[in-house]
Amino acid sequence: MPERISVLLVDGDPQRREVVARSLVTAGAGNVLEAETSADARARVLSGPPCDLAVVDLSLPDGGALGLVGDLRAQGWRTVVLGGPDDPAAAREAFRAGALAYLLTTPSVGFGGASRRFLESDAPGPRPAGGARVPGVDDTPCELSAREVQVLQSVADGHSNHEIGSDLGLSALTVKSHLSRIGRKLGTGDRARMVVLAMRAGVVS
Repeated sequence: MPERISVLLVDGDPQRREVVARSLVTAGAGNVLEAETSADARARVLSGPPCDLAVVDLSLPDGGALGLVGDLRAQGWRTVVLGGPDDPAAAREAFRAGALAYLLTTPSVGFGGASRRFLESDAPGPRPAGGARVPGVDDTPCELSAREVQVLQSVADGHSNHEIGSDLGLSALTVKSHLSRIGRKLGTGDRARMVVLAMRAGVVS
């Protein structure tokens, strides 16, 4: 993260907001403005110059996170969203709204180490025949089969294992096996993060 950037942090959870703000300062932010709701964030946007980055929690108390992300993107802001684990549908909607990255939240979420790498953009890798290449959590390119890509796309569409199996002519157990294999390749067992990695590589939409 560039040094001395200004950040607008929008999060309704005071404890997490404090942790993220501290992490942003440690990572090089020179000024962190805080807001609890989308309405509060919009008021701050109107009252001052644009920040270099907006960090928006998807579970804002007034429910306006995606709309805020879209509005900020339309004004030229770079926006990162904070979302819970195992929610690929939320990640997909965040990207559609204009977010540059989806950061999984934990009680000790920060912007250093692996989390910082997770925010960096990756150039799409060339696709092997019948499949795709996706950088894993450690940035090592991983080869996915055509079937694994189909399964990931269905996960990105918000389908359950049973629904994916019905669509692809597989059992739910086979779908689970595919996801386990994908997780081992990418270095994560979290469905949302699998989808985000694949989206960043341009493999699923």
